[in-house]
Amino acid sequence: MSAIQKISWDDLRIFLEISRHKTLSAAARKLGIDISTVSRRVAHLETSFNETLFVRDHSGFHLTQHGAELLQYVQEMDRGALAITEFGRRDKNEVSGRVRVATMEGIATTYLAGEFSQLRKRHPKLEIELVTSANLVHVNRREADIFLSFFPADGRGLELSPIGEFCLHLYAAPAYLESRGTPTTLDALREHDFVSYIDDLIQLHTVRWLREAIERPQVVFHSSSMLSQMFAAASGMGLVMLPTFTRAERFGLVAVLREHIAVSRTLYLAVHKDLQFTNRIKAVVQFLRDIVERDLPLIGISDAVHREKRTVQTEIDVANLQFELR
Repeated sequence: MSAIQKISWDDLRIFLEISRHKTLSAAARKLGIDISTVSRRVAHLETSFNETLFVRDHSGFHLTQHGAELLQYVQEMDRGALAITEFGRRDKNEVSGRVRVATMEGIATTYLAGEFSQLRKRHPKLEIELVTSANLVHVNRREADIFLSFFPADGRGLELSPIGEFCLHLYAAPAYLESRGTPTTLDALREHDFVSYIDDLIQLHTVRWLREAIERPQVVFHSSSMLSQMFAAASGMGLVMLPTFTRAERFGLVAVLREHIAVSRTLYLAVHKDLQFTNRIKAVVQFLRDIVERDLPLIGISDAVHREKRTVQTEIDVANLQFELR
């Protein structure tokens, strides 16, 4: 038997995970095996093909031209393996299994987490994993089944669609307004404090909503977390811009200058084409579409949103994105 004939799917899966995660340790964690096994198997694969599949440097493993060519075939095999797995669990009448939904911290915590109990009542055998990240999101590592985002995620094999829109308004705690006064004009905002993101840690253009609405705001508290900003504002730290889906009034905040300041964003849903027709994925996708249509209806994508899409897409293309959709 030749060396090529001895290549197994396990070897190719290791190759696939290294190409996705760029390091031996990350691939080993994903596969549940030790690093030495990963290293040994990829070396065996390169010997079998008599080709160098990766170049190694301080930032990790990078595909060579031969490796990139092989990756296309292995990805096709992976899609086939996934289809076989789904076929084996398929039941025309039952919605069951695990579905991983990836999205941003704010919408996951303040909105989705409180809605999924409805889905659980409909489908008791369905298990939801809600994954959040403060980092930018790219969609090619298949680490989630469904991705909900404030920007149009780009990736091969994805079904992407805008499903809703939401507005953002300024909010403040009553105690803050009592001590500093309630602003009634845009000019009055120059005398007020604000809570916002940390500028040099912002990787996603779409969350720069405060500076889109207010020119040179006086920011006195910065956080990479929307939730931290919200609770800082609730303690009286200053004004904060929040999406309507947070229902910030629950935390004692009140809207300020609602008729004068409103920034909008589009909500996008992405799902892998290989998964979109399975019972469990269809059920979750339809549920997400239903609740978003109910609470954050897609009224119409304006020219401003189209400009936002082009700007964000450029950032997605050049950024080192860390959180990816399976």
